[in-house]
Amino acid sequence: MADAQSTSSTNTGELGYEQARDALMEVVRRLETGGTTLEESLALWERGEELAKVCQRWLDGARARLDAALAAEHEQEPAGGE
Repeated sequence: MADAQSTSSTNTGELGYEQARDALMEVVRRLETGGTTLEESLALWERGEELAKVCQRWLDGARARLDAALAAEHEQEPAGGE
């Protein structure tokens, strides 16, 4: 189990948002379906936590880029342009 955890942790850092989201959806589906051992379920949960963090980092980064772009746009507007 330790090998699977370290491998999944390493691989999650290389995933794009859509890949991480899709993998997370698969983890959730497998957990909801059941039929796994306790150890397998725990490994899936841990994988899901890592994938959720990857997704959140991507979303936080996207939000920061949008905020920066909006701030730059706002700074370029003429003063009193309401």
